[in-house]
Amino acid sequence: MTLLEIFPSLKSGMPSRLDSAVWPRDTHYDDAGRITIGGVALADIADQYGTPTYVLDEREVRERCRAYRKAFPEAEIIYAGKALMIRAVAHWVAQEGLSVDVCSSGELAIALAAGVPPQRIIMHGNGKSFDELTAAIKAGVGRIVVDSLAEITLLSALVTDSQQVLLRLSPGIDVHGHPAVRTGVTDQKFGFPLGGDTAAEAVARILRQPKLNLVGFHCHLGSQISDPDYYGEAVRRVVAEMARVRQDHGHVLTELDLGGGHAVAYRTGDGEMNLGDLAAIIEDALDAACARQHFPRPQIALEPGRAIVAHAGVTLYRVLSVKHIEGGHTYVTVDGGMSDNPRVALYGARYSVVVANRHPTCASMTATVAGRFCEAGDILATDVQLPVDLRPGEVLAVPCTGAYHHSLASSYNSVGRPPIVAVRHGQCRELVRRETVADLMCRDIGW
Repeated sequence: MTLLEIFPSLKSGMPSRLDSAVWPRDTHYDDAGRITIGGVALADIADQYGTPTYVLDEREVRERCRAYRKAFPEAEIIYAGKALMIRAVAHWVAQEGLSVDVCSSGELAIALAAGVPPQRIIMHGNGKSFDELTAAIKAGVGRIVVDSLAEITLLSALVTDSQQVLLRLSPGIDVHGHPAVRTGVTDQKFGFPLGGDTAAEAVARILRQPKLNLVGFHCHLGSQISDPDYYGEAVRRVVAEMARVRQDHGHVLTELDLGGGHAVAYRTGDGEMNLGDLAAIIEDALDAACARQHFPRPQIALEPGRAIVAHAGVTLYRVLSVKHIEGGHTYVTVDGGMSDNPRVALYGARYSVVVANRHPTCASMTATVAGRFCEAGDILATDVQLPVDLRPGEVLAVPCTGAYHHSLASSYNSVGRPPIVAVRHGQCRELVRRETVADLMCRDIGW
């Protein structure tokens, strides 16, 4: 018998769902006070598959794909696979009409295995190897984003028929300040500075290669951008560069890929990109830039990755211990940490944490959720509110962990990476199994 069955009056004070700005939309508390996603109790998933475990809501992924398609009906939406590249996700986004961008031979193989049509695959990367370019050409990918002069030479030698390419530009927009004021940020490893001599040389070199078809420009402004004005400024600058190519070479570029970087909320109150505002800004900027340059309207592409999968993911942990330091913090140690979520250590990312196996009915305490690994910096969340009666064995859930968690996971301390379990319509299924000690030993060939 549950506490809610003994005291039914507690149900009236229990929220029916958690904040949809952070959690999947189909997140609720069930009658037993447990958190459910897609109709499946997270505590049941923890019992069946162990912890840590990544949970992924298929419906959330699909609905976010559809939101992009609705907001940008004329644009090509390209899923940035580096956020979470597994066969199931590649299959889902392709079914929803999205293209897929890949950054390695491994990601390319996953996309192809998932049934993504090769012509809807874009090969990215600032340091693509001979083998990766060979694999991309052999597979027949739709476009390759050129990122260096050396790559042009290599591509021209490898291509046997014809290959469409985009040239990546750095538009010099500082996303930490107003785009009309703080400019000139071009010193980075990606692409060519817009308007610079190397960019002009790259255009000329590609156009001299009969097997390379330069169809447009690509740019990426950064990550976690919530202000759509930056994209409007990018449109104005890159369209002007496209007009310059027409003037200098008589070649009309037809595609403008604005990259991704759209912000998502990791915690309640965080800023997030509004797709309606972004669509309006891009539309207005295109109209103005094309009219000013007397340039035909290019086909727009966007590359959301985090914005498609981040909110669909939740990570489950079990509490190992609760340690109250006299005069200091309360540390809740769990059975995962920086190997399954390195974003806290790498970027100072901040997350919310809740108890998943019951709805707390007592007072809360301010706690630090610590990982199990032998690093002082292995912290998953700080200053989170957890019940004072929290005990070892209970299940904690961390929302907004669908992007750059599985992708960045490691086997630090020789701990295997977690499984990925999908939920939908009250059912769950394992998409990626847990990495075992046997898996780790298979790669160690000895002396």
